[in-house]
Amino acid sequence: GKTLGIVAFIVSFFFGLLGLILGAMMGFDLGGPVNKAAYVFATAGLVVDEPSTLRIMAAVMAAGMVPPIALSIATFVRKHLFTPAERENGRAAWLLGLSFISEGAIPFAAADPLRVIPSMMLGGATTGALSMAFSVESYAPHGGIFVIFAINPIWGYFVSILAGVVVSTIAVVIAKSIGNRVETVSKAESASHASGTVVA
Repeated sequence: GKTLGIVAFIVSFFFGLLGLILGAMMGFDLGGPVNKAAYVFATAGLVVDEPSTLRIMAAVMAAGMVPPIALSIATFVRKHLFTPAERENGRAAWLLGLSFISEGAIPFAAADPLRVIPSMMLGGATTGALSMAFSVESYAPHGGIFVIFAINPIWGYFVSILAGVVVSTIAVVIAKSIGNRVETVSKAESASHASGTVVA
């Protein structure tokens, strides 16, 4: 009995870690090679009567939905941290996220990779790990919220996504707030130096 318990713990730990890694990969380049590697890993191994493959698929799809949704929410709650173009993208990004189209986050990552990408990886990792912990299974390889009938348990899927979205949204808002503060200070210093030079 004790041996079985240890084995079960190791297996659940491995799946949690796998979910975390795959989730972080989905948030890394948002449709690029690393994201696609995680997705292909999930879809290539998808077997309907093999629960572990269904869990991997669910974790990857859930994590891939997080970045566009999180960034869309961030543009609404902290508008001043984003450019007008980013705010415009934010209006449609949530729908792309719900559809499992991670590419909806690319304009944000391209404009500010050092702040956006780590924030999206944190949320994706959170979602991937939780999806595995809740043993969420997906019988569909794509479709996001529109294939909810092929996901079980639905509550675990929603909780996992919600948690990741909250983490990513908070992380990107904090990262951009700190970044803006630093940039504002450096601009003010540059302006004072420039004016000092003129006066001299």
